This record gives sequence, structure tokens and C-alpha cells, in this order.
Amino acid sequence: MKNNARYLFRAFVVGFSVVGLMLTNLTVFQRDNLMSSPLNGRRLAGWDNQSLRGGIYARGGEIVAETKVIGGPRRYRNGWAWGPIVGYLDRKLGATGLEASYAAELSGRPFLWSALGLNFPITGRGEDLVLTVDAGLQEKAMRLLAGKAGAAVVLDPRTGAVLALASQPSFDPATVSRDWTEISRDEAAPLLNRATQGLYPPGSTLKLLTAAAALSRNPDVLTRRYFCPGELKLPGYTVHCPRTHGELDLARALAVSCNVTFARLGLEVGNGGLLAQAEQAGFNAGVPFDLPVAVSSFPRDNPGEGETAQRSIGQGKVLATPLEMALFVAGIANGGIIMRPYLVQERRLGAWTVAKTQPERLRVAMAPEVATTLADLMMKVTEYGTGQAAALSGVKVAGKTGTAENPHGKPHAWYVGFAPAGAPRVVVAVVVENGGSGGTVAAPIARELFETALKVVR
Repeated sequence: MKNNARYLFRAFVVGFSVVGLMLTNLTVFQRDNLMSSPLNGRRLAGWDNQSLRGGIYARGGEIVAETKVIGGPRRYRNGWAWGPIVGYLDRKLGATGLEASYAAELSGRPFLWSALGLNFPITGRGEDLVLTVDAGLQEKAMRLLAGKAGAAVVLDPRTGAVLALASQPSFDPATVSRDWTEISRDEAAPLLNRATQGLYPPGSTLKLLTAAAALSRNPDVLTRRYFCPGELKLPGYTVHCPRTHGELDLARALAVSCNVTFARLGLEVGNGGLLAQAEQAGFNAGVPFDLPVAVSSFPRDNPGEGETAQRSIGQGKVLATPLEMALFVAGIANGGIIMRPYLVQERRLGAWTVAKTQPERLRVAMAPEVATTLADLMMKVTEYGTGQAAALSGVKVAGKTGTAENPHGKPHAWYVGFAPAGAPRVVVAVVVENGGSGGTVAAPIARELFETALKVVR
């Protein structure tokens, strides 16, 4: 009898442990994936019939989304500017964006309730979200990209707070249900958040990563002299420069974006060295964020010299999201440390602050001395190189342009940078699909964003 009781007790403990592990997996490890699923969103939208859905507010307190009465329609202020961030909420279509990833908090029903199959909220209203995003800056970023396909990310490198996250073309969450047929069939993919899920060859912006890899292994590359004859012939690929640059040092090579010099540096470092530096920066790894983020990729293979040279200048099989490039540059601006990006500053229930996001170190991208050297080199890109169109009066800007070859059309135009260069408060990353030259298309957009963002963040 005692043995039977002992066995029964052990079976109970094992069973309880299994259930506990399953719930932990659902509520902790699988939470973000489940909450952001549009399929899950259809059910989440129904919760609002039992509680007043919480509001979403910009960093300055401006209303972004609100629900006036229980079960009533979701209303958006200037929704045309907020689609990439808040997503949409619809009883038939489901939910995306923050409306999906924070559905439990907004509805007043913790995620554990869903895991247990309980269909009632804890309170009569959901939590409010206060974002890190500045309303004026977000709207400006969306206007600057209007009529184009592309994205812009603006963040504070010291904390990881995202100040703007723009993607065009986009949609208005207030009219998404009415316009669904047109939106869903649009070949321009307005539902794709290009800032977090668009994968692009980063072009010459990745020369910063090649430079970081080279400097980390041999600081002497900074004082060497290089020679660019205009092209570099390799097995299976020839690296071309727009013109013959002749003799130059690393600073000038970055400023004029010399492909030959950086291809040679990449070959010297080797694909393994480039891969190691890329993974330090976050390639081939997920980005913990409030919205789903595509994984930026640097292939883990053993390519020949031609492909290695292409990767050194941001071509070949390398792909990156604008958010990833913003984070890498934020690492340079922040002494080598990349902070975890975030969109939600606070969650509130009435006057009570339920949770407040604390800045958190995500990874170390490079040594502080390497970051300092790269920042100095990037300032020269603005002073006399391809990034002059991003210059500001009275403020030093560090940046890098990119013109990424695209097999499907004109090159993608890139710009990444930060300001003020000596004490960075703002990082900007811009990509314009099929835009052509990064220096003439993306850099002027970045300058406008720098100018506005520096008034927002102190």
C-alpha cells in the first residue's frame, strides 16, 4: 500500500512538472511568437468585447490608438504614419504589430489566461502603452519616404530606445478593413514592415564591418598606404571602383568608398574573420524586439576569393535589415556596445505604472578603441566623402553611404550614421529600394531626420 502511494505521488510530481514546463514554454519562450501571430490575433481581437482595450501613446503623450467604449472600434490618430509600428486590429482580419504583440496587455488579460483557456479579463480595462517613438519624427520619416519603397530607423544608441520606425509603402490601420482587397493584392507589399523584415544587400555600409574586422586583428591597417587601380580581378569575380583612386589611406578609402581597398582588406581578414565580426554585430541571430524581426544573414560557408571580396563590400550573399544596420552603427556610436532596441517605454493601468523598460546591453560588437577609430573615419566620410549630403551646420556627423547592387533593378540607396559624432545621441539608418546612389538619395533623408531627432533627444 505504501509503495502504491509512493508511486502515485511520484507520478503526480512528474505530471505536474511536465505541465509546468509546458506552461513555462508557452508563457515565456513561445510568448512573442504566439502573441504576434495574425491567426492568434483573430481571437485576441474578441477579448475587447469584455474589457476596454488600452490606448497606445507616443513618447510625448499624443494618442496613437484608442478605444472609447468596450467592444467599440479602434481609433487611430494619423494612422497613415503608424501602420509599421502599431499594425492593425480587426475582428475578421486579426491583429499585427504592437496590437498583436501586446494584445494580452492591451486587453487586460495576461498571456497565462490564454494558455489556460480562460476567456475573461482580470480587470475591466487593458493597459496603456507609452512608446519611445516621437510623433513628429515618425510622421516626418514617413513623409520623407512617401512615394518610395524603403525604410528608416532612428534610435538612441545609449539606451536602444527607438525614436522612429518608418516603412513605405504602408497602410492606415484605421481603414485597413475597408481597403483590404486593394492592400492585400498590392505588389508593393504595404503590409511588409521593411524596417524590421526587409532584407537587403547592405552595400558599402558593410565596409564599416570589414574595417572593424581588419582593425580588430591588425591596427596597422589604419596607417598603411593602399593603391586602387580601378579594379581587382579575382577568380570568378572582378571588383570595380567607379574610378581609379590611386594611392590612399584607410580614412580616404572609406570616405570615397573604395571597393578595391576593402575587397583586399576582406581577403586579408578572410571570410571566417568577416563572419566572426558579423556575428558579433548580430548577424545570423534574432533581435529581441517588440515586433517580429527577420534574421540578417552572413553565410557560414567557405567561399572562394570572388565571393569573399563581394561580401567585404556588402554584396554577394549578405543580407541585412535596416534595424540590424542601425544597431551595428549604434554599437560604433556607443563604444562598441549594442543596446537592446525597444519601442514600449512604459505600460500603465490608469495612474499606475505596471512596467517600465530599463536599458539593457544586447551584445558587444567590437572593442572600444575600434569603435572610436571607426567613428573618426566616419566623420571624414561626412567632411569630404560620399556622405556630405548628411552634414549639419554646427554638428559633426559620422556616417557611411551605400549603393547596393540589385539584380532586379536599380541599386538600393543606403545611409547609416550618428550625431553628434563626439557624443552620439541619435543613430539613423535609411534604405531606399532602387533609389540609386546612397549619397544623393538616402543621405539627404538622413540629414532631415538627424535635424529633427536632435531636437527630441538630449
